[in-house]
Amino acid sequence: MSGVRAGPREWIGLAVLALPTMLLSLDVTVLYLALPQLGADLRPDGAETLWITDVYGFMIAGFLVTMGTLGDRIGRRRLLVIGAAAFGAASVLAAYATSPQMLIVARALLGVAGSTLMPSTLSLISTMFTDPRERGSAIGIWASCFSVGIAAGPVVGGLLLDAFWWGSVFLLGVPVMAVLLVAAPLLLPEYRNPEAGRLDVVSVVLSLAAILPVIYGIKRWAGHGFETSAAVALVVGPVFGYVFARRQRRLAHPLLDLRLFRNRTFRAAAVVSVLAASGLGGMYLFVTQYLQLVEGLSPVRAGMWLLPAAFALIAATLATTVVARRVRPGYVLGGGLAVAAVGYLLLALVDSTGGLPLLVTGFVVLYAGFSPVMVLGVDLIVGSVPAEEAGSAAAVAETGTEFGLALGIAVLGSLGAAVYRDRTDESMPEGVPDRVADAAHDSLAGVTAAAEGLPAGPRDDVLGSARDAFTTGLNVVGGVGAALMLVLAALAVSMLRHAGPTADRDTAESSPDAGVEPDRVPVTAGIAADRDRSTIPDPPAGTPPTIA
Repeated sequence: MSGVRAGPREWIGLAVLALPTMLLSLDVTVLYLALPQLGADLRPDGAETLWITDVYGFMIAGFLVTMGTLGDRIGRRRLLVIGAAAFGAASVLAAYATSPQMLIVARALLGVAGSTLMPSTLSLISTMFTDPRERGSAIGIWASCFSVGIAAGPVVGGLLLDAFWWGSVFLLGVPVMAVLLVAAPLLLPEYRNPEAGRLDVVSVVLSLAAILPVIYGIKRWAGHGFETSAAVALVVGPVFGYVFARRQRRLAHPLLDLRLFRNRTFRAAAVVSVLAASGLGGMYLFVTQYLQLVEGLSPVRAGMWLLPAAFALIAATLATTVVARRVRPGYVLGGGLAVAAVGYLLLALVDSTGGLPLLVTGFVVLYAGFSPVMVLGVDLIVGSVPAEEAGSAAAVAETGTEFGLALGIAVLGSLGAAVYRDRTDESMPEGVPDRVADAAHDSLAGVTAAAEGLPAGPRDDVLGSARDAFTTGLNVVGGVGAALMLVLAALAVSMLRHAGPTADRDTAESSPDAGVEPDRVPVTAGIAADRDRSTIPDPPAGTPPTIA
């Protein structure tokens, strides 16, 4: 099927796959808007509130690798349908939760169900669009929908919360999943690898033990500083990761084929994607807080100001897919990351008064530059492996993005918070009540609430000082982000210079006498494991993958 052009069924199917993608990204932001109403109704304590917000991400990150591999075994469309049904049911459970414990359980089930959707959509895209140019365009549309969901979350969530109760934000998933359940059997192909073998339960447990502590440690570090529990989690996770890796090397049918990482295209794209996502995650945290806490915008208006960046991403995505047909992906990625560095530099110049135009401009430039990472990064990861490994590759891509976002929030968020605290302690006006000073030291959100009872003059002085300190933290994160993007740009050019443009790959795949595929290396059974070349021989003998 290599190089076969997609028809109307495939493109309509892509629209169906875009629905859960947009929903999952939208779900990341709407919960934070619902927390005040949710807290007044269910009255969770501090620990329960943290679990309500974090358990969803924990479960998604922990189960991505398992679900990506499971889809290769039982069928990617089947897993997508099962996950959609479970996500819809868990959404109803969350919407009508009557206690914090019930909501925590529902959010955990949403995370497990959500972990089936992302790798299934990506791997099905690789099955439906075998032409490299069309696959790049399809992944670009998928990436754009993910970004639009993030930007639209505050707008949609704010409108729902203005009209309905807090549970309405969870019911968004029900009609989306209903459409997916009806349309998937009609429009999406089934794909499974009949030689994948049985699912190794011990490997599943080890993968969870490796991933969940690291995610927990990073989030704990971001929220509470580098305390003992965070340190222990960050040590325990890699230990289980080492045990997991050793077991995968011994299994005939591993949960994750580590030979994927011997593919230099796969390896380089994964590294660049993770580190670039870390920069975006840290900056997104500060931009959204700046809009609401420094500029004083409502969640709905803040979401509206984020939409230009989403539209820039869509436009840049279209441009990326066109340019990547003639220019090597390493240069496209490097150029995009250099543009993103300019966006970070603009954010490093934002002021606490009248900085909204520069902030929005910088974020637009940043998103436009990040587009090649979202499009080509995923395309290179999924497209550089044989079709039977696409589910595992998609899971690696999504897990890497989750790690990158969490890492960026922890590291860059902690850096910005440290700068904020130092500047706040230095510039806090004399005579401020201790409770207000303590709140200012903790966070800008805290001091904004604590200063409400002060007279107008002292209140303005305190808030002005805190906003200046927060903006300084944003500026420092912008400077660090710019440096990181420039380093990644050089890394992308040097590590991916061997990969050809999509037009060249299309020609190679469609040529009747083409014996090699430049961007793929051997990873399947029966192929020598010690080679790290950009070639792949004829497929090994055996039953071909099933595509219905």
